Amino acid sequence: MNPTSPTTSPLSPAFAGHGHVTFLGAGPGDPGLLTLRAVEALAGADVLIAEPEVLEVVRGHARAGVSTPELTVVDEASTTAGVPVLRDAANLVMEAARGGRRVVRAVTGDPGLDGNAGAEMLACAAEGIPFEVVPGVATAVGVPAYAGVPLRDAQGTDVRFVDARTADERCWTEVGASDGTVVVSTSLDSVAAAAGELVAAGRKPDTPLTVTIAGTTTRQRTWNATLGTIAQVFKQGKVLPSPEGHRPVIAVVGERSAPAQRDQLSWFESKPLFGWRVLVPRTKEQAASLSDQLRSYGAVPHEVPTIAVEPPRTPQQMERAVKGLVTGRYEWIAFTSVNAVKAVREKFEEYGLDARAFAGIKVAAVGEQTAAALVDFGVKPDLVPSGEQSAAGLLEDWPPYDPVFDPIDRVFLPRADIATETLVAGLIELGWEVDDVTAYRTVRASPPPADTREAIKGGGFDAVLFTSSSTVRNLVGIAGKPHNVTVIACIGPATAKTAEEHGLRVDVLSPEPSVHKLAEALADFGLRRRAAALEAGDPVTRPSERRPGARRRRTT
Repeated sequence: MNPTSPTTSPLSPAFAGHGHVTFLGAGPGDPGLLTLRAVEALAGADVLIAEPEVLEVVRGHARAGVSTPELTVVDEASTTAGVPVLRDAANLVMEAARGGRRVVRAVTGDPGLDGNAGAEMLACAAEGIPFEVVPGVATAVGVPAYAGVPLRDAQGTDVRFVDARTADERCWTEVGASDGTVVVSTSLDSVAAAAGELVAAGRKPDTPLTVTIAGTTTRQRTWNATLGTIAQVFKQGKVLPSPEGHRPVIAVVGERSAPAQRDQLSWFESKPLFGWRVLVPRTKEQAASLSDQLRSYGAVPHEVPTIAVEPPRTPQQMERAVKGLVTGRYEWIAFTSVNAVKAVREKFEEYGLDARAFAGIKVAAVGEQTAAALVDFGVKPDLVPSGEQSAAGLLEDWPPYDPVFDPIDRVFLPRADIATETLVAGLIELGWEVDDVTAYRTVRASPPPADTREAIKGGGFDAVLFTSSSTVRNLVGIAGKPHNVTVIACIGPATAKTAEEHGLRVDVLSPEPSVHKLAEALADFGLRRRAAALEAGDPVTRPSERRPGARRRRTT
């Protein structure tokens, strides 16, 4: 970042001892829409005052221990009405700033276009409290972009923004007389009334209209209609009446935002796994990159650890092997998992060693993820299978022991306590001596929370990814068997066989034993499922929406 940027300059002496307020736009809901400056400001905040809709979007970028006063007031009236009451944010901001603290006031969308941040800025100015503004992606701009509705075209269409809650008769008359695009901020149960205002003001009833709820999130849903038909579309689709009628929506009105265009431009909602809740039964460390990949397909990953990794019960064997690495006992070391790399690395750190201890030793990795963990440790593996990423694939490429070229005939194999004997037997057959050492133990994890267990058994998840036979056994053991509407995806034939033995129907089988290929295979399945629904003229639904008695969630 430019070090001379006025947004990153230290406060002038005149402000010494005063608090400081940053009015920050958090965007419409997608965490990826936060700006770099927003992330920087959040990292330095003492107090974070955020609207409930974006609290989770911004909280992850704030430092540990940041104060987060609640804006939502839970009382009987607000609970009955279904609309939360908000505390006076201006007083909270001013109180914290007067105490000399750095305050970040996060609002949905953009501070200058969404909400009433201007009044809070004036209050700061009146008391001489320094503040800055970090713009965000405005809701009225970001939501149509995610819905596949461009607001302007090559002819430079005029665009008007209207907040239906505050629009008066003059406002409706002006936009009704225009032939430009109108972006209306309103609520789900007020869309038809806003459409009626525009028709009464002169817009034709057949003017195309799109309505988007929960925009830029994986709960997003968009309806196509016209000003004259939107009420009927909502009624026929059982969208209304609904207890969620107060939810905010963005409606785009105009001839150039026609549904025919949106069919081609709806890039977000057409993702292969859009809105799917996918269960990822792996350890937290292993699930991170897989979850990121699933999010890129539009899915909502839910990580449930089924395996916990613990040190071996007797550490002496591992300690002797690590000392043998340093004293030149081994020609090779073979890593069959990321956990094995982690176990050796932790033992190295315990002894004050680093990657230099591998000097003169050949290093093998069972696959790309294990190799990546080694590279992160500072070790470039000498051997990674060129074919199947498994013990069998590693043996295919492993050279036989040659007493002329190999000064040492021994291999160090750090592995799990439940690992198979395939690699050991294969290496012995190739003429190598193997020190087969338990580097870590895998044990069944604790059961997930009750609501997660209920979602697994009741069909609340759209898919489950099984990355090993043990994840099948452990998930069923700690949480129960997934519902039969849930799509079951397995990493290989052995895992699929275990799933079938537990009474599960396997829908997706990875073409290669790789978690990323497994995620790709699930995305291909979702894409084919979506295409089949569209070809048949059926609505595109998620697997969980088809379970007996399930009511379709109207916000997704």
